[in-house]
Amino acid sequence: MARIKGAMMTRKRRNKVLKAAKGYWGSKSKHFKMAKEAVMKSGNYAFAGRRRKKRDFRRLWITRISAGCKANGMNYSTFMNGLKKAGVTLNRKMLSEIAIADKEAFAALCAQAKAAL
Repeated sequence: MARIKGAMMTRKRRNKVLKAAKGYWGSKSKHFKMAKEAVMKSGNYAFAGRRRKKRDFRRLWITRISAGCKANGMNYSTFMNGLKKAGVTLNRKMLSEIAIADKEAFAALCAQAKAAL
């Protein structure tokens, strides 16, 4: 049986890594060994960043809701507790959008939360 040489797959694998490293500074975009290290590192950063983004957006939404609550004479924790007791099941993303776009509706939600406490 003839020996199968791996040149084609090796070249494909290397070109895939070099394509992913396109735009990197200096030798990191030209040399396979350095490009491979840079692509692996950037993959780790991307993985961590996708998780970080979820945390950052939740913090942003809570800050926006808190600002809306303060404008209506409440703090964030009592507002969320009142909503839970009132049976309102809106997530923080939607609450923050309401706090920005529709101040009257958010004031009504604050009144509903106060009444439930």
